[in-house]
Amino acid sequence: MRRVLILVAISVFMLCNVTHGAVKVDPKLYGAPEGQVCIKCHELKTPGLYKMWRLGRMGQKGVNCYDCHKAEKKVDQKPGDPDGFDHRGFWIATIVSPKDCSRCHKDQFEQQQGSHHAKAADILNSLDNYLGSVVGGPAAVANGCRQCHGSNVKVLADGKLDPSTWPNTGIGRINPDGSKGSCAACHTRHRFSKEQARRPDACGKCHLGPDHPQKEVYEESKHGILYQAYRDKLNMDRDDWIVGVDYQDAATCATCHMSATPNQQATHEVGARISWTLRPPVSKKLTEWKARRERMQDVCRQCHGDLMVGSFYTQFDDLVDLYNNKFAIPATNVRNKLMELGKISKADFDDKLDWTYYELWHHEGRRARHGAAMMGPDYTWWHGLYEVAKHFYLNFIPEVEKIMGSKEAAAPILNEYVLKNPMHKWYKEGMSKEDLQKLEQFYQQRYGGKEAK
Repeated sequence: MRRVLILVAISVFMLCNVTHGAVKVDPKLYGAPEGQVCIKCHELKTPGLYKMWRLGRMGQKGVNCYDCHKAEKKVDQKPGDPDGFDHRGFWIATIVSPKDCSRCHKDQFEQQQGSHHAKAADILNSLDNYLGSVVGGPAAVANGCRQCHGSNVKVLADGKLDPSTWPNTGIGRINPDGSKGSCAACHTRHRFSKEQARRPDACGKCHLGPDHPQKEVYEESKHGILYQAYRDKLNMDRDDWIVGVDYQDAATCATCHMSATPNQQATHEVGARISWTLRPPVSKKLTEWKARRERMQDVCRQCHGDLMVGSFYTQFDDLVDLYNNKFAIPATNVRNKLMELGKISKADFDDKLDWTYYELWHHEGRRARHGAAMMGPDYTWWHGLYEVAKHFYLNFIPEVEKIMGSKEAAAPILNEYVLKNPMHKWYKEGMSKEDLQKLEQFYQQRYGGKEAK
């Protein structure tokens, strides 16, 4: 018994030393010598930041503050870093941009710079930005839109950052050195954890809400349900993190869009496996969509058979085609025709029809499409196509008739672009007596009484 207790004590002692050793960094391993000054100061002034760094991979490998924040000073013809400034005798920059990270992470940088994420700040010149900055106001854009999409970071005369554009970790942030994006948007500073970035919560800062509820759709899906059940068994701290090798119990956002499989490497090009674009009013297949789809299906096949994978994509494609052909294309054509006739202006959001049309595709239509893409039935129907149909029939069409002056005046436009499609027959002609009788019989059998009102 005594021998057992001694062994246990030794084991505990060794475990404590291993745990401590995992976070303790030998000062001799620090990178730039200047960084030792940074560390001593920040250990006292910002102890939380210091501890995150020490616990993270950067701290364990000896990468210090100055290694990442050092800036080039402008000398003679050498331009230097536009956001560099003197900080206690050291020339540094506040922002650590993807270009800075590329000194050690070249492949990831090149993938990220060509990705859809890096282009997220294009919203600054888009319809959405007009809605935020004009209909809303600049403060709404600074605190809302740009915190996800990214700001165009401005540098003041003293090298400090303009507070109207900073702080900001938007995924498409335009940095003073010309690079786009923020690695810290996913790998939160100063720990820069792979594990943290692989969890769905990392994506949830931006991918949720009325117009792009991927986080909520994921949580409703089987993938999200399994993640909640097995989140502690997914080995997210492993370097390679290959689905089917390192884990298999659940898929996260990173699993499908970025992480490695036995057949393909991890990528920071988040759109490399996406075959449809679900953002615009009318969805379209992307360039090289077949190759993109094959990459995504390779992920799916690590846990699912060919029949299930192929059938899922059939259902997904059918839903997108239904949304496009029944609602999105007709609504777009009708609105364009009204502009052509001079019945509404070509400006956005100055006519009631503009608002209805915008929410049809930007909110409700996106929810339906994302719901189908990520296996969220409630978002596909009740938060998606149901809302699209309700506002198309009860708001959009009546507003067209009002704009044209009467139902009769609107009839040629609506017949041409909407009602000649057999999918709208029920709205044009109403339900037949036979269909009504079938419904009544169903309710009597199901509920034992008259049809529901």
